[in-house]
Amino acid sequence: MTRVWKWNRPVTVREVLEDLQQERSIAYTTVMTVLDNLHQKGWVRREAEGRAYRYEAVSTRAAYAAALMNEAWSRSDNPAAALVAFFGMMSAEQREALSDAMRIIGPAAQVPLSEDSTTQAPENPGAAEPEAER
Repeated sequence: MTRVWKWNRPVTVREVLEDLQQERSIAYTTVMTVLDNLHQKGWVRREAEGRAYRYEAVSTRAAYAAALMNEAWSRSDNPAAALVAFFGMMSAEQREALSDAMRIIGPAAQVPLSEDSTTQAPENPGAAEPEAER
């Protein structure tokens, strides 16, 4: 997926192969199998071009990262604590990116809290164990 996202256009197995071979030895059939698996999983779409296919990402890398974060957050039994722990792990650059994103979203990002609602941070945010990956 990294190569498909990097080029941001439909790519052939041959193009991906040649790009990968600059770093390591890899077989054409390996690249073809991986791209076919990504197609079957819905990560890429493909269009026939002669006897080959051109593969294109279904979503952007940013959208994929956002979906992963949303999925992880939605699995938490305490979403507020999960956010506090996550924000605590951020670098200064990541916090600045978050601040920029909040400015872009604008007033829609401001969620009014009812007068009686409170959000409590966990006593030890690092103590929570993440769920096992699928």
